Amino acid sequence: MKASLEQLDNGLNQSLGFRHFSLPYFDAPYHFHPEYELTLIVKSEGKRYIGNHVADFSAGDLVLMGPNLPHCWKNETIGLEDSSQAIVVQFKADFLGEKFFTIPEMQAVSHLLEKSASGLVITGKTRNRIAKELIFLLNVPPVQKVLGLLDLLNTIAQAPQDHQILESQNQAYQLAKVDLERINKVYAYVIENYTQEVHLETAAYLANMTETAFCRYFKKVTKKTFLDVVTEYRIKHACNLLIGTDKQVAEVCFESGFGNVSHFNKQFKTFTGQSPLGYRKLFQTM
Repeated sequence: MKASLEQLDNGLNQSLGFRHFSLPYFDAPYHFHPEYELTLIVKSEGKRYIGNHVADFSAGDLVLMGPNLPHCWKNETIGLEDSSQAIVVQFKADFLGEKFFTIPEMQAVSHLLEKSASGLVITGKTRNRIAKELIFLLNVPPVQKVLGLLDLLNTIAQAPQDHQILESQNQAYQLAKVDLERINKVYAYVIENYTQEVHLETAAYLANMTETAFCRYFKKVTKKTFLDVVTEYRIKHACNLLIGTDKQVAEVCFESGFGNVSHFNKQFKTFTGQSPLGYRKLFQTM
């Protein structure tokens, strides 16, 4: 799976995309594009990948993402024709003019869009209101869609208690297009395979580099080694299993891509500061 640059076609005489998807499963690959994106999951569940952040998602999941932030939603199974539904709004920074978001009245929204470079998950009463408005806006005239989007963004901006930054390290998404495409091919490969075997040789091939050159390049771009990134995805997957299931530590270890329980325990404590059982107990008492 390659992280692809998505070319969006919003149709003639439209400055933003406003679409409803109804599918057996979400089939979009790990991808990025120069537009902002607001995505509401109407119906579905699985894992959400934004940058190198991974989390479970279900109906009601609402995320605002900035330009070139790679993302995808993956289902674990293929369902019925309409078992995966989402409303997706996409717009460019200048869709209302180059300087529109710099005017004083748009200061709060402008700050929100800056934060969305790292991805924002929207929760609470704000999410409930935005979800209802998105469903309503699907079937209104274009002008009302534009005005509705501005109202949605302002609503989110005015409720900082109801949105949380997902990806705190977004340096990779400020790269030149050619570098962004190269590094995201590697992330896409890791996302597709981290619960199984991941090979440095394959990652280097995807980046069109020797293994030695790739390791230097990857560390320079991400500030992490390739092995660190793979381990981080596996640990995040394990965290989700420890919180959301009653599986034994050994099961969590192997389902997360680790081949040795002792090594898993050591890596888990390095990344989280807790043992796997300690981590589970911590969340059970919250």
